[in-house]
Amino acid sequence: MTPKGATLKGLPPSVMATVVMFLILIPAADSAIQINCSEPSQPSLLEALAPIFNLSAIRPVMNLTTRTNVNISFIMYGILGVDEKGQLLLTYLWQHFWWMNEFVRWDPTQCGSDKISLPRKKFWVPDIVINEFMDENTAPFVPYVYLYSDGRVHDASPIRVVSSCNLDIYTFPFDIQNCTMTFNSYIHLAKDIMIVLDRDAENITKLSKSWMTTMGEWELLDITSHHSDGDIEGNYIDELVFHVIVRRRATLYVVNLLIPSCFLITVDLFSFMLPPQTVDRSSFKMTLILGYTVFLLIMNDLLPITGNTIPLINVFFSLCLALMVTSLLETVLITNLLCGSADFSPVPRWVRVFVLEILGRLVCLPQKTKEKSTFCMKPYAEATQQKADGPPEEKGTALEDKALQELRSLGRDLQAIRLQVQQQEGSQSSQEWIQRCPLKLKPSKVLFIFISVLMHVAPCSSIMQNCSRPDTPSLLEALQPVFKLNEIRPTMNMSTPTNVSIGFVLFGILGLDEKAQVLKTYIWQDMRWRNEFVEWDPEQCGSSAITIPRKLLWVPDMVINEFMEKNSAPFVPYSYLYSNGFVLDSHPIRVISSCRLDIYTFPFDVQNCSLSFNSYLHRKAALQMDISTSVEDILNQSKKVMTTMGDSEAPGHPLCGEPADPQLLPHHSGPLQLPAAPPDCGPFHVQDDPHPGIHCLPAHHERPAAHHWKHYSSHKCVPGAVSGSYGE
Repeated sequence: MTPKGATLKGLPPSVMATVVMFLILIPAADSAIQINCSEPSQPSLLEALAPIFNLSAIRPVMNLTTRTNVNISFIMYGILGVDEKGQLLLTYLWQHFWWMNEFVRWDPTQCGSDKISLPRKKFWVPDIVINEFMDENTAPFVPYVYLYSDGRVHDASPIRVVSSCNLDIYTFPFDIQNCTMTFNSYIHLAKDIMIVLDRDAENITKLSKSWMTTMGEWELLDITSHHSDGDIEGNYIDELVFHVIVRRRATLYVVNLLIPSCFLITVDLFSFMLPPQTVDRSSFKMTLILGYTVFLLIMNDLLPITGNTIPLINVFFSLCLALMVTSLLETVLITNLLCGSADFSPVPRWVRVFVLEILGRLVCLPQKTKEKSTFCMKPYAEATQQKADGPPEEKGTALEDKALQELRSLGRDLQAIRLQVQQQEGSQSSQEWIQRCPLKLKPSKVLFIFISVLMHVAPCSSIMQNCSRPDTPSLLEALQPVFKLNEIRPTMNMSTPTNVSIGFVLFGILGLDEKAQVLKTYIWQDMRWRNEFVEWDPEQCGSSAITIPRKLLWVPDMVINEFMEKNSAPFVPYSYLYSNGFVLDSHPIRVISSCRLDIYTFPFDVQNCSLSFNSYLHRKAALQMDISTSVEDILNQSKKVMTTMGDSEAPGHPLCGEPADPQLLPHHSGPLQLPAAPPDCGPFHVQDDPHPGIHCLPAHHERPAAHHWKHYSSHKCVPGAVSGSYGE
């Protein structure tokens, strides 16, 4: 029998090198690093994943010839507008990426969980960009990604897309725009990264229409996609192209531009029916032209500005103005003929017969009878002379008395209106438009006892910190092991959810943008959760609380679903850490959120805007939310600290809460919603919900007859036979 070494020695050098490389690459193809956990807990799994974090700089494949498939899907959450001059489309997307990390694999039974949320910076993330992106992404940053036991990585983040779009506004305001979004890797070729559509375009369109929060100028019609093809070797950059088709809502432009223009041109056309010998038609037509010019100047902001093509509506306006000028010139010509008719000789009989009898019959001009033909229109000069002689004195006196009576009647009406306005202002407190009902919340003693028993029975598995002396440096040194665990959710058992209590104060209402469908507010947010890795003796360490930089602690990825911009409020770098493990995090947020506005009853409209607090990545099994204080206290405190005295006001109004439909959110975090309450609103209850999240203060904005809006909070009572209750 021939030894294996002798067989290899007998092969040619080129063939032997190929065989050696084949034997090396075959075992490495599926040789993922098996993670072994010492115990089924998060700290143990984090410690076992430490070697993987050192490989975050390279593409996560064992063999560089292996292609990484990145699955992409997104949901269009809002269409913020179109800039015709800059040729830009502004949208807001919820983006999801999936890919495989071949360096990771562990046994869920051994490590206690089949997934874990970790900081994004610890992993390799594909450099997928949108080619048409023309600005910085100002959406809130999501710091975590999900890592699964089989190596799958899930990255979800919002994007405020400012993309270039070749706009065609020739048919404005009935135009339909087709804008392109091209997803591709900026540097990797197709042989390294292949982009795969995770959800078909038809499903993306359906979900985007159901979750769309903006009802502004643009309407989403359809989203289509196609995949670019290249050579077989993959020496090209793979691209996934989406075509976003949007249509402009033309009602505003038809009512404000087209209909007034048609009315003015119609009035100008019917002005020819005025008798030229008694009315100065030229002055009337000049007034129409002046009014139409002022109308175009006022409405100029509604017209698109671009240098590519001239919109058809601009041609229409120019044509209307040209017709008005032409009619004015025709009136001048007719007036000239009437004034100078006495200086010309009579029309020849053959011209009269040709025009009145022959041409008149061709245009169906009715023939006048002999009795009516005896009537002769007075020349314009005679009418002018008669007007110059003046009417009788009796007629002038009667007209003067009638005008005086009209002015006196108008003065009495104005005085009566003024008295009614003064009486209305004096009795404003007793004539409220909206009935208020005092919300009386009663504590649920049974539920309170049940929660207290659960809290005492639950096992405490915190890591006890021991301080060498009762001072701050000793406490900081004892907390160093806790700071190393800031990358994972602070629970000993991954099946234990982290409860986050959220409260906020509405510090200011900055305004509403009806065109962009955006609400601008300023809130001060408080979050409170427990870190099970922390516990110390206040007497031993000298303090029951300490301020710690936020970057040293795990912070939940709380976002506001309707957020459309980056938070431009001042950054607060510290959080409070207490001896029992609770963390208090407070910071301001300048919220620019989408809001579905209905201005049909303007200026007496009432708007309902929602702020949905939820985790963007974590599900309810990992993170649960509740309200830290009653919503009535939130409203009362907001009224006390409100600093803005602009368009909006927050009067007192009780609130209740109920969970929203979890199907309305694409990232598995169904929030608690607080819509409007009836007058008999009683204690409100929060139903159990499969996903974490809170819909807080759906803000009602009402515009009374004055030029300020009143800010109301809507609420709704839920039947009491549900679990969970807040408030007193």
